[in-house]
Amino acid sequence: MLQPPGFERHGPNSQQLVCRLKKALYGLKQAPRAWFHKLRSFLENVQVTSSKVDNYLFVRRSGSQLLYVLIYVDDIIVIGTNSQEIDSFVKQLDVQFSLKDLGRLNYFLGIELSYTMDGFFLSQQKYVLDLLALVSMDRSNGSPTPMTTTCHLTANGGNPIEDTRLYRSLVGALQYVVITRPDIAFSVNKVCQYMHKPSEQHFKAVKRILRYLKGTLDHGIKFTRSPKLLLEGLSDASWGADSDDRRSMSGYCVFLGGSLISWGSKKQQVVSRSTVEAEYRNLAHVTTEMVWIQSLLSELGVTLKGKALVWCDSSAATAVAGNPIMHSKFKHVELDLFFVREKVAQGLFQVGHVPSHDQVADVLTKPLSADLFH
Repeated sequence: MLQPPGFERHGPNSQQLVCRLKKALYGLKQAPRAWFHKLRSFLENVQVTSSKVDNYLFVRRSGSQLLYVLIYVDDIIVIGTNSQEIDSFVKQLDVQFSLKDLGRLNYFLGIELSYTMDGFFLSQQKYVLDLLALVSMDRSNGSPTPMTTTCHLTANGGNPIEDTRLYRSLVGALQYVVITRPDIAFSVNKVCQYMHKPSEQHFKAVKRILRYLKGTLDHGIKFTRSPKLLLEGLSDASWGADSDDRRSMSGYCVFLGGSLISWGSKKQQVVSRSTVEAEYRNLAHVTTEMVWIQSLLSELGVTLKGKALVWCDSSAATAVAGNPIMHSKFKHVELDLFFVREKVAQGLFQVGHVPSHDQVADVLTKPLSADLFH
């Protein structure tokens, strides 16, 4: 590290010297990296290897026994198939780092976990209540949807707000709530697009999301046991949805054994010339996400049976995915086209059509009425 100001010393030939850091402390830029390096070295010494698809996931296999270690800075989750092996590993950690064992997992980084008869339930009720109290909306009335169907946000609509810092702070907090609340993913993504210059119209949309959360504090994500681990994805796109640049809105959700494990709502990076093109771009994105999930499950020792299914409500995009003939209208999306076709040809994926009224991912691409939303 560089010498502290006022304490500089030079070498015999006037060369600049540096200090050797013997211990990384909180507050230094090197502290997180030094801590993770030390922790990873310990885990490797006890045969807990780093995952290839996630650097913060560590796995140990000993025969039929599995041990998983998930790390976020100095907060660690340890799970496995053998309770005695878990206890032994926690004791080794305690000897090395003097940790605090909180017992069975119930709360982690603002996420509450409650156990049910057939699985468990994730929510962020306390986090949302603290957020509502921060803006004095803890006694406000709830709203049926996070965004009205008549809400059309634009970059230049409305008067600029004075406290832009509050807007960015609230939107940033709402992004964290999306971890267990996919129902607000589209609305939060929409208000995130105006962080640089928020207006009164944008702030009103943020308050609508907060009122919706107030009325749905008990909502979250439920994971249930399933005898058949089938990987399914649903893809949807809203063509030219953004009135500022006419880019399309993409939405997807992935289910494993009937439980929702991944979702996303994002504006596409380029302008699509047709509905089919917008749908197919998102179809390729969902396929990429599911390939990553397959790799992760493989490292976790989870075996999937059968092909992964991807459902799309565009019959044209479904037909293109299974057609080996290259059409001239799709030359500019050639890479996405061949990527999906390759996975279908290999027998790893199957693309099917789902009716629009059964398209679950529709909630991630546009605001819906109360009847359709629920």
